[in-house]
Amino acid sequence: MERLGLGGTETALSDIQLAALAALDRHQAMTPGELAEHEKVQPPSMTRVIAVLEERNLVQRAPHPTDRRQVVLTVTAEGRALVNRVRRRREAWLAQRLQELTPEERAILRAAAPILEKLSQS
Repeated sequence: MERLGLGGTETALSDIQLAALAALDRHQAMTPGELAEHEKVQPPSMTRVIAVLEERNLVQRAPHPTDRRQVVLTVTAEGRALVNRVRRRREAWLAQRLQELTPEERAILRAAAPILEKLSQS
């Protein structure tokens, strides 16, 4: 399933493709294996994700500095711009939804946030 990462005219990426791109953006550089492990997918699946991201000029490969068998992936300027647009769009959506809640509901969410953060880190 393809999902629009931005607006209608922008390149559509799947959730895993967007997640992999965002992870690379956060970590600066990763090997394909590190990225697969981080995203909890099998390496062959990540290979397909990376191929799409490379084809769309969102990531680039470079030789690993110490291991000639490996490559290092980094986000291109175009990829970084896309990640930032997606983040801004999601933040705007969330801000709008939060405004629709009652003050009591927002207080409950604030209290639950540390628990949700703990769960997301496990």
